[in-house]
Amino acid sequence: MIGTAYEELLRKLSIEDLERANAYARDLTMGLQIIRSFPQGVTIFGSARLPQDNKYCQLAYKLGGLLAENGHAVITGGGPGIMEAASHGSYELGGRTIGLNITLAHEQHPNPYLTESITFEYFFARKVSLAMAAKVFVFFPGGFGTMDEIAEILCLMQENKMPKMPMFLIGKDFWDNFNKVIESMVEQKMVDMKDTEIFKITDDVNEVVEAANKIGHPKISENFYDGFKEARALSKE
Repeated sequence: MIGTAYEELLRKLSIEDLERANAYARDLTMGLQIIRSFPQGVTIFGSARLPQDNKYCQLAYKLGGLLAENGHAVITGGGPGIMEAASHGSYELGGRTIGLNITLAHEQHPNPYLTESITFEYFFARKVSLAMAAKVFVFFPGGFGTMDEIAEILCLMQENKMPKMPMFLIGKDFWDNFNKVIESMVEQKMVDMKDTEIFKITDDVNEVVEAANKIGHPKISENFYDGFKEARALSKE
């Protein structure tokens, strides 16, 4: 019955729809394949537009180096700005730096400090891969892309659609206004107070390293998403 229903659904799709679906699948499959080639590491988000002498880039560079010293892979969007700074810090100390890049009209080009790099066509496939590659999330100041990524991950953790992992927002002066918006949401009962515990705002990148060290170094064959759906279902029983 399921096969018949699926075949009927396919007959209702246009050639363009089928081609689009196949393109989405190829992009996502490519991403899932590469993240299965290394242990989960620390995924770092942030602006592609900041110069390397910016204070946040300098912090990202420091964090990349500390993560490399402690044996944690650095995963970024692969581009310039914060992504380049974090990759550079890790690369200089022999760390593994994975860049999950994307084709854009401007800004995005692979930085020179990547040990592995792939390029996505679609944002959603890239975001899935950036999330599934992580055991810790780090958000430096950024623009719309960074806001999109932080909102999606917050929502998924809030709704228990993904494993809850340490999540740090680096730069108190930048994230203070963001936190005020969250506080307003709590006051108006749009989110629960417990949801504010999903992330931590800090200026100390050592807290990121401590969280990664506490989790340890998962095997390549292991991923926190494996069995998550089943564990979530059991928790509802």
